[in-house]
Amino acid sequence: MEKMYSVEDGWFKLEHGLVNEGLIAIASGKGGVGKSTVTVNLALALHKLGRRVGIIDADIHGFSIPRIIGLTDKPRAFNEKEIIPPEVNGVKVMSAGSMIAENKAIIWRAPMLLGVLEQFMKDVHWGELDYLLFDLPPGTGDMPLNIMQQISDAGILIVTTPQVAATKVASRVGSMAKQLDSDILGIIENMSYYQCDKCGDKEYIFGQGGGQKMAKELDSKLLTQLPLMATIRQGSDQGKPVVIAEPEAEATQKFIAVAEKLIAQRAR
Repeated sequence: MEKMYSVEDGWFKLEHGLVNEGLIAIASGKGGVGKSTVTVNLALALHKLGRRVGIIDADIHGFSIPRIIGLTDKPRAFNEKEIIPPEVNGVKVMSAGSMIAENKAIIWRAPMLLGVLEQFMKDVHWGELDYLLFDLPPGTGDMPLNIMQQISDAGILIVTTPQVAATKVASRVGSMAKQLDSDILGIIENMSYYQCDKCGDKEYIFGQGGGQKMAKELDSKLLTQLPLMATIRQGSDQGKPVVIAEPEAEATQKFIAVAEKLIAQRAR
């Protein structure tokens, strides 16, 4: 399958842009585990560390990146062949949500959806980036498989919750990545625990140890365990991601730490 970019001297060359450090695909076995929230906050964490970052919302049926990151601007034409991506909080974003009403269903079939992704890669004037993140559709069906095949040089980050039902499904994504010879960058366990504001006690609502066990099974590593926080959910609904809204929060520091690990991996 023809890729939507070329690799030259370790750089990823797009039709109208260049990615210096890496393509990162954020995947999950099922919806509802916070994959898009992780994508946005990780992108913002990388930007805080001085990296130039773009996001492609490849979950075209279930797009949510614009709402989470607080994007209201639309893409605009640069010329007859190029599109300028809107930018928010220093991150460039392309999403079907910037062109279609949030409550409107997309009933396109896979070939048309891949055509949108190809347009995001080939017709957008990305300029020079350090990282380009892809928010993949959940699961191991045709769409995530086709996208992963087209961006097979991307490192895969898998988002899961600790519960067995989530980790078992997420493990299938890891197995698919291995079959495609994609590099699994690590596991992010979301909603790992709830910490009481008053007493500080942690409560493991969705179980414990699932992410670590999954990382071991995939011969990968658990990059972080993110807390279950009402403020993260509220911020995502309101377009105020925690990395921007609460720079001193524990979750923000964890996202920064993951970004530092990813940069360090690339540097080796």
